[in-house]
Formats: sequence, structure tokens, C-alpha cells
Amino acid sequence: MPDVQGWRRKFGVIAPSTNTVVQPDLEAMRPHGVTNHTSRIFTPNAGAVSNETFRAGAEIIAANVADAVRSVMTCAPDYLVMGMSAVTFFDGKPGCDHFIRSVEEVAGIGVSVGSESCRAALEAYGGVKRIAILSPYWPAMNTEVARYFGDVGFTVTRDIALRCTSWTAIAEVTEARCIEALRELDGDDVDAIVQVGTNLSMVRLAPYAELWLGKPVIAINTATYWHALRTNGIADRMDGFGRLLSEF
Repeated sequence: MPDVQGWRRKFGVIAPSTNTVVQPDLEAMRPHGVTNHTSRIFTPNAGAVSNETFRAGAEIIAANVADAVRSVMTCAPDYLVMGMSAVTFFDGKPGCDHFIRSVEEVAGIGVSVGSESCRAALEAYGGVKRIAILSPYWPAMNTEVARYFGDVGFTVTRDIALRCTSWTAIAEVTEARCIEALRELDGDDVDAIVQVGTNLSMVRLAPYAELWLGKPVIAINTATYWHALRTNGIADRMDGFGRLLSEF
């Protein structure tokens, strides 16, 4: 018998324990009959993140992913949604593929991750070749993001790393700062803008930015949840989150 509330799908959501954005973001996009069940990756709140320490800190999070996956599997989800993105960009497309395999081996079910979901979203819009990247990361991490997108056929024209100094500080980035960054990134040489970092709140801002920039603006939480829904045959269209969820 199906779950009485998650009768269409039960999603297990994996997110760092410091992340306060991805859970409400995904809940806002949840269709009737789908339920989200969040499992927290134990994440010490590094208070001095820098260009030199970012990857090491993110790899601490990655080392605890398997425990969070095993925990959420006890509620028998149908599918997993990865609410963290940095490690899904490490080492380009091969690194992403390895990460997906490692999660699926533990879970025994499929998973949508931020990097691959953003790729699929860009392809859904069509005609996108040159992109700009907005992240809460540091430049060394943006290099990894650019490497991934290069591997899957896109050119990163420019990027902005907001250089947040702790994991929780990412959620403190204001909408005004994001708007400023989007305007800095835009140009005739950019076909689309992609925001990465799941603790950066942009699912509500991105659709407005699409209107005043006249091009796709992809928020990673929107892309990841969209990918999970569509992969599971849930084709509901919804307004308020940009063309990705309303048209594709």
C-alpha cells in the first residue's frame, strides 16, 4: 500500500546540518502527494572558511554523507535528493559520477544531485552555450564548478564567489547582494546564469531575475528538485519558481 501522504513519491533529502535554506526551499516546491524527509549530514560549522580551507571543509561533509543516507533509508524513501552541491562538482564530471555511484551503492535507489541537475536544466532551456556562475564559495571552489560545466559542454564566461566565511553565513547573504551579483555577471556573452550552493536562498529571486535579464537564471535548489520530480514521472507545473518548473 502507498504511504497515505507520500502516495506519489517519498523523497529522502540529504542536507548538511548547518544548512537552513534547502529544507524550506524544497518544501515550498513540493506537489500534493509527494513528501520530503530530511536527513542531516553532521557538519561542524567551520568559522573561518577561506580559499585554502574550503575543499578540506567540504570533504569533511562528504565523509559523513553515507551515515545520513543510511539514516533516511529507514523511512523507505523512493528516491533521494541531494541538498548539498559543492562535492558534486569536485573533479569535474568523473568526480560527480563517482559521487552519485557511491550514494546509490549505499541507498540502493537513485539520487538527483545539484551538478547534474543544473546541466539537465540548462539543456531543457535549450540554446545555452555560455554561462556565468554565482556561488557563496571561494575562487578555488568556483574553479571546480567551472571544470564540471566545461566537462559537460558549457563555457563559463565569468563567475562570482561571494566568499562566505562560515557555512551558516551562506544563509545570511541578502537578496540585494544576489541582485547586485547577477547584474555584474550579466552580459551579451552570457546565455544563462547558474547559482550554486544550496544554502544560498535564490529560488524566489531567480524567476524575477529571468524577467529583467531576459535569460535563464537557474537556482540550484529549483533545478535539483525539478530533476527529482521529472525523473520520477511527476510532471506538475507550478508558478513562482521560474520557467524550469512552469514550462519544462
